[in-house]
Parts: sequence; structure tokens; C-alpha cells
Amino acid sequence: MSAATAAPVNVLCVKWGTKYGADYVNRLRSMVARHLNRPHRFVCLTDDAAGIDPAVEVFDLPRVGFADFDQRLPWTKGHGWLKVTSFAAPLYDLSGPTLFIDLDVVIVDDLGPFFDHPGEFLVIKEWDKRDDTGNTSVYRYTIGAHADLITHLAAHKDAVLREVRNEQEYVTQTLARQGRLGYWPDAWCRSFKRHCVRKGPLQWFLPPRIPAGARVIAFHGKPNPPDAIAGVSGKWYRRVLPTAWVAEHWR
Repeated sequence: MSAATAAPVNVLCVKWGTKYGADYVNRLRSMVARHLNRPHRFVCLTDDAAGIDPAVEVFDLPRVGFADFDQRLPWTKGHGWLKVTSFAAPLYDLSGPTLFIDLDVVIVDDLGPFFDHPGEFLVIKEWDKRDDTGNTSVYRYTIGAHADLITHLAAHKDAVLREVRNEQEYVTQTLARQGRLGYWPDAWCRSFKRHCVRKGPLQWFLPPRIPAGARVIAFHGKPNPPDAIAGVSGKWYRRVLPTAWVAEHWR
């Protein structure tokens, strides 16, 4: 079966608050369309659909039966916590294999292998962690398969928040304990500031590069894609020269 005739899949993102505008959603949809050669739905869960391209399927951030999330209490809006709503069951009319992608990424190569790689829940291995923690900038799962992440958090919120700092620690450490966690090949998902920016003095003379084998470049923290295009690092100790390939792909 060719990619074009494969069973439909989902690509999902989440947007809340004002950190990222609708342009981030629209660019992500455009990048996915260029790099995923199989039938797919591109879906955004959001609290503000203004400015999002009509080609995007837009749904409200789902109500999940957890009062803190459903009322959008302040703590749920930080450290990625509202991404946990992606595990709702049911999640509107969605079903099947789903690739979640954060808004602050640049896609540089084919996404098809993310759906073909074996595993139940696949995620980036967090680059600066020695434990099981994954980076949830890019993860694949089956809609409805992990609703227990919501019910457990709702029942044990205080204990969970004492044990972990953020959503990705909670999600990936819980799934690791369940024996359901796997990781992408290291080369597929790279960090812009860790793997693209040149090391040491070279960053003053050479622009960031795309690492060999990379498919997705994650822009966690600073800089973000517009900064990289302009050559703004966001940190006094890091030099980032204007990076033309980010502008080429982030559109």
C-alpha cells in the first residue's frame, strides 16, 4: 500500500493564550501538507480560532471532566499542561493514529516515518535528561488510548505537581512506568539551540545548520523561528547568525 492510499491519520496541535498566534498554526499546517504524503486531518484544539486558516479543522479545547482544566485555572496554562487534553476520550470525532506536533517547530523532511515507526506511544528522548523523560514537542499515540493520564491527574493533582515540573515529565514518566513509552530515532527530532547552532567560537562565523537525518527541528525556549531568521538568539551567551533555511521551511 502506498503512502497516498494508506489509512487516514491525524496531525494535532494545541494553541491557548497569546504566546503563539494563528500564524504559527497556519505555518504548521502548511509544513505538514508539504511533508506528509498520505491522507490526513490537520486539527487544532484552541481557545481562540481567530485568524486560523479555514483548511485547519478547529475544535475548542475539550472539556475533560477535570475542573481545573475545564475552568482553565492559571496553573493549567503553564508548562504545557493543557496538552494533556489531547488524551481525552472521546476527542470529538477523531480516532486512530495521531501525531501531535508543537507549534514552535520547523519541519524539514518527510513525516511519513513518524506513522510507520513501531511503538504504542513514541516521543522525543529529552536531550538533557538521563531518566525516562521525553520531550513532547512531537509524539504519536492512538486517540483515546491514554485517557487514564487525565483521570489520574484529576484524582492526584497535588501529589503529581509535587513530583514533576511539567506536562512532559508527567506524561512520559507515567507511560514509562506502564511500559508503553518508546522514543524516536535520535536523528529525527533535533533541538535548534542544541544541535543546529554551532559550538563555541564557530557560532560567530557560521550560521546554524540542519543536522543530518533531521525531520523536525524543535525551538524550545529561545530563540524561536522568527528570531532565528533575524539572527536574534534571545540569550547573551549564545550567538545565532541569520538562518535562511528556517525562513525557507517555516512557511
